[in-house]
Amino acid sequence: MRGIILGLIWLAGATAQADVYIAIDDKGGYVLTNVHRPGRNYERVIREPVAQAGPANAQLITGRPYADLVAAAARMHNVPQALLHALIKAESGYNPKARSAAGALGLMQLMPGTAKEMGVEDVLDPEDNVQGGARYLKRMLNLFDNDITLAVAAYNAGPDAVRRRGAVPPFAETRRYVPSVLREYRKLQGLAADSPL
Repeated sequence: MRGIILGLIWLAGATAQADVYIAIDDKGGYVLTNVHRPGRNYERVIREPVAQAGPANAQLITGRPYADLVAAAARMHNVPQALLHALIKAESGYNPKARSAAGALGLMQLMPGTAKEMGVEDVLDPEDNVQGGARYLKRMLNLFDNDITLAVAAYNAGPDAVRRRGAVPPFAETRRYVPSVLREYRKLQGLAADSPL
């Protein structure tokens, strides 16, 4: 009988989408459940797997505004979709008409000089802006040997400020910005907050 129970637990574990517990009922029988019932002592036998960067997290990305534009730009420039979304959230909060006091515009808050350099014709057009921002992000990733932390810092503070220090510059805005973007990036990938990038 115990072999049958262990076999059922193993089978349930192969497809488990929640924690599974075992208990013994009033008649001495085994009860498998994912719901606690009052008056029973439970032992967890299967732990729900931690979300990976798979379908559940893909849903987090595809449910975002401008998901199709971001996906296309990510493919074209070979940058992570999740990172583009994290940047857009930090830069503009998904507002395509966002304007900063410094003169940055659009979803990815491109400065006029950067937009021109990246071939952006209409900085307030979401597609054009995201393509330009993805192209610029790819440049930063290449410049800093795919070090995501330094690339994100350079996106915010400029590559020269990062290159001079070889690290995230000590600017208050950049020191707030980088952890915020990286936290969102990890979340969209289903990673723990302290996972290495």
